[in-house]
Amino acid sequence: MLTLHEASKLVDGDLKRQAIIEMFAASADIVAALPLMDIPGNSYSYTQEAKLPAVGFRGYNDVYSPSVGVVNPQSESLRIAGGELDVDTALVQTHGEGVRARQEAMQVKSMGAKIAAAFINGDSNDGVSFDGLRTRVNGYQLMTANLDTPNVSGALSLATLDEAIDRVDNPTHIIMSKRVRNLLSQAAKNKDVGGDLLWSKDDFGRRVGYYNDLPILVAEDDDRGQRIIDFNEIGPDANPLTTSMYIVSMGDGKIVGLQNGIMQVKDLGEISAAPVFRTRVQWLVGLAVMHGKAVARISGITDAQFTR
Repeated sequence: MLTLHEASKLVDGDLKRQAIIEMFAASADIVAALPLMDIPGNSYSYTQEAKLPAVGFRGYNDVYSPSVGVVNPQSESLRIAGGELDVDTALVQTHGEGVRARQEAMQVKSMGAKIAAAFINGDSNDGVSFDGLRTRVNGYQLMTANLDTPNVSGALSLATLDEAIDRVDNPTHIIMSKRVRNLLSQAAKNKDVGGDLLWSKDDFGRRVGYYNDLPILVAEDDDRGQRIIDFNEIGPDANPLTTSMYIVSMGDGKIVGLQNGIMQVKDLGEISAAPVFRTRVQWLVGLAVMHGKAVARISGITDAQFTR
C-alpha cells in the first residue's frame, strides 16, 4: 500500500498529473497519511475483526475447545471525487502559464480539504460520500473527555487520552483540531499537568507534533472554509459546544483508503464551450475500517485547559 505522496512518484513522465497528485497529498494532513489499497471494480467486501478466537493449552489426549473469531461482514463502495479546474485564457495571456498552475493548486487544495472532511464527517446517507469516522465509532471505542465522569462533557483528561491510545490496536496517529493541539501543547508546558509532546518535520517540511511518539494530524478547514473538527458537537450531557479527538491505526488490516487506480488527471487544454483552459481530476475513492480496534474517539471535550 502507498500514500498519495508515494503514488505520485509512479506517474513519472506525466508532469501535470504528478504535480497535481503531489499537491493533493500535501493539501491536508489526513490525506497525506492515509495508505491506499487498489481494488478492482467499485466495491470491496471484507470481514472486520472484532474478537480473536480463543486459544489455550491442553493435556495429552485432551482436545482443544472449538472457537472462532467474531467478525462483522462489511462492504464499502467507491465514491467519485474530483472536479474540473478552469482557468480563463485571458489570465494566462496576461499573467503567463504560471497563473494556471497557481489556480490549479488552489482548487486541488480545496479538493483535499473535501476528502479530509469526509474522512471525519462523511455520511453515506447523502448518496455520494462515504461514512467517516464520526459515524463509525461506537461502543467501547467511544469515550468521553474524562473516564471518571463518563456522562459529562468537560476538559480532556490526559489519563483518558492515554487510555484511548491503549484501546487502539497498533495506533499510528492522533487526529484533532488545531485548537485542541494547542491545548495539548499548553498542557505539556504546565508542570502540574504534563504530557509527552515533541515536534518534528513531515515529508513536506511542515511542523508536526508527536504525543507519546504518535504523530498528530491536524484537521483544519473543509472546502467551504468550515472547521472539520470544531467545538460544535453535542456532548453526552447535551452540551452543544464540545469536540472530539480520534486515535487511529492506519495500515494493512486497519484503516485504509480504497481506490480503483491512481488519481486521474487530464489536461483538456482550451475547450470550445468557454474561453478557459480545463484540467479534469477524478478519483474513485473510499474508506475501509477493517479492525474493530483500529480507531477510538474521545468526545465531549470542552474548550478548557487539559487535566491530568
